[in-house]
Amino acid sequence: MLRANSSKGEAILSPDIKNTDHKLDKIKQEASGSLSTWQRVQIARHSDRPYTLDYIRMMMSDFLELHGDRQFADDWALIAGVAKLEKERVMVIGHQKGRDVKENIRRNFGCAHPEGYKKAIRLMEMAAKFKMPVVVFIDTPGAYPGIGAEERGQAQAIAENLRDMAVVKTPIICTVIGEGGSGGALGIGVGDVIMILEHAYYSVISPEGCASILWRSSIKAPEAAECLKIHGEYLIKHGIVDEIIKEPLGGAHNDPVMVSGNLKNAILKHIQSLSALDPSELIQKRYARFRRIGEWEGKNS
Repeated sequence: MLRANSSKGEAILSPDIKNTDHKLDKIKQEASGSLSTWQRVQIARHSDRPYTLDYIRMMMSDFLELHGDRQFADDWALIAGVAKLEKERVMVIGHQKGRDVKENIRRNFGCAHPEGYKKAIRLMEMAAKFKMPVVVFIDTPGAYPGIGAEERGQAQAIAENLRDMAVVKTPIICTVIGEGGSGGALGIGVGDVIMILEHAYYSVISPEGCASILWRSSIKAPEAAECLKIHGEYLIKHGIVDEIIKEPLGGAHNDPVMVSGNLKNAILKHIQSLSALDPSELIQKRYARFRRIGEWEGKNS
């Protein structure tokens, strides 16, 4: 109301508007700083949060989607293709969720099948052949656990991706943009640099899954989320991720352009530094990076 009246010429209200805006921003910042891990998980799952195709649209141009694993079928939960990032030609791969029920069913809620992971590694190897960096966007609650997926070798497809991504001779830059759940995330997540958005999470299991195993009840999911230590601050401390991309107050959906700009600059920076490395050195550093994760830091017995 104050802003509406001010626009009619009542300039005397401008200081009141600025003061109110300042107080509102302060309240938002205080609320954002006191979010629990479970609340941040909910932000990571927000239905308006930008997905892979949104980041491709905002950051890249000339996107050409490529389909199929050349063995069974295409997987709409995991998209891939060639695009231009500024002047850099890249292979972009990422999980894709839907915006409504119909699209979510088509995209399988971002839960990839074996053919999705096989498609991903096929195109990563193609990227290496044509000397294109690989840009990966991770956003999945986990790989699809259905009977058909298991019959077609879900676990083997992910395991082979872990093995083969370790030796792909081109830079791989991964970013967790929302949910980073279990092997479904790791199946395209073996990279030279792992980044994460401020309110995204990366975990060996979803909070609900952890709660169901430990407490036999998904009601304990908020408690499980705290125990899992799944956000950027914890992950960067233990060397699991390398960089946290800042989000606006309330999450990436409140200012997608800002987030995509920050992410684009970070990706270009890492592509430039990694492209200067010899392929053998690149692979050696990638291998060493993942070998360091989970090292025992206690005293020698």
